[in-house]
Amino acid sequence: MDKPGFSHILEAAIYAEDLDAAEAFYGGLLGLERIVRVGDRHVFFRLGAGVVLVFNPARTSEPPGNPRLPVPPHGARGPGHLCLAAEGPDLEAWRERLVAAGVGVEADFRWPNGARSIYFRDPAGNSIEIAEPHLWTPQDPGDQ
Repeated sequence: MDKPGFSHILEAAIYAEDLDAAEAFYGGLLGLERIVRVGDRHVFFRLGAGVVLVFNPARTSEPPGNPRLPVPPHGARGPGHLCLAAEGPDLEAWRERLVAAGVGVEADFRWPNGARSIYFRDPAGNSIEIAEPHLWTPQDPGDQ
């Protein structure tokens, strides 16, 4: 029997205790469309065909309160990582927007395949990267 496949990543989760700061950062500064916020438990944003889930780690470690949505407790502590894709000219515009907003850029470089990445932190300390989409384009093994 052939193994089943996947089409794409549907959602990615990061964790932040201060959801107000996370909402201002992801919804305000980065301009992601907010889908839903549930109190101090989580806030979700649409990003293309996928979703960025921002959970309060203290709340997602609790058992679910809604029996119709029996999501098991989960979570992580400490900074995570999220990478967003942007083409070259947009990447530079993002860098300028971040700097103008007082967000420190920790790294700005080109990978061996020529793709550019910039790294910065969200208010919770998560490492956020914006990279050119060809970062993960298959390369000739001799280029590694």
